[in-house]
Amino acid sequence: MTETFDHSPPSSSNTPSSSYIGRFAPSPSGPLHLGSLVAALASWLDARQANGRWLLRMEDLDPPRESCEAADSILFALDSLGLYWDGPVLYQSSRYAAYREAIGQLQAKGLVFACDCTRQQLQDYDGIYPGTCRNRNLLDGEGLALRCIVADHTIAFSDALQGYQSQHLADAVGDFIIRRKDGLFAYQLAVVVDDAFQGVTHVVRGIDLLDSTARQIYLQQQLSCPTPCYAHIPVIINDQGQKLSKQHMAEGIKPEEQGALLYSALLYLQQNPDPDLQYADAKDVLDWAIEHWSPLALTNLKTLTE
Repeated sequence: MTETFDHSPPSSSNTPSSSYIGRFAPSPSGPLHLGSLVAALASWLDARQANGRWLLRMEDLDPPRESCEAADSILFALDSLGLYWDGPVLYQSSRYAAYREAIGQLQAKGLVFACDCTRQQLQDYDGIYPGTCRNRNLLDGEGLALRCIVADHTIAFSDALQGYQSQHLADAVGDFIIRRKDGLFAYQLAVVVDDAFQGVTHVVRGIDLLDSTARQIYLQQQLSCPTPCYAHIPVIINDQGQKLSKQHMAEGIKPEEQGALLYSALLYLQQNPDPDLQYADAKDVLDWAIEHWSPLALTNLKTLTE
């Protein structure tokens, strides 16, 4: 993995001094695209305006879909745009022991069971696990997933942009996977363990992850981890109504178009940047953006049109 980008902001005037710790956690399954840039910029601006720290985590938990080249291209793009991060990049592929330990803690509380259900068996349940294997007492082994038992109560939280949220996990998702059948650790578990490990206090991310938040808060409660403040920003959709993503063939950004790219991202974030900024260099755009950052402009917005 590339190490040359592991740095803190270059100016002493930007030295973090508050208790705010934010993070950006891309998956290295392709280059940084505009949708990811908008999420990264929102998170970065929120941290910098608070004079806090902004960490970078590479969510490289799915080797068949990811590559070192993609991870390096993301780091290069962020660095080229002046979105500097604090400290070394945390690669989730180096954190397997921590995830196993977390599963051990959940097992000690009687909250984990092995499951051999196939997608075909579950296709008629609208994504809500019916509890098929909860009481079968399957011995964990090759080809079995591990699920976390959910409690029969509602998880509620206040999102800084989307307002009051609540989800009854048993009714909405049921017992959820924390380790997949192929032995890879699930996102829901890894993100909770690593947010706690890195001391993350504020999570600014896309609204497509809002539905995951209740599961993550539930795991935080079971693992005695703190719950960060959440703010879910709208996602960009294309003219087919699809989220701008690698899955839908979103093109990678061209980091050399620094000012224009950041200017476009600020427009999507409803920040009304000065039109002259599209011709400025990255530092000038970011200096303006930090001073004028107003996340409340995104309140209750779900999507942005490409």
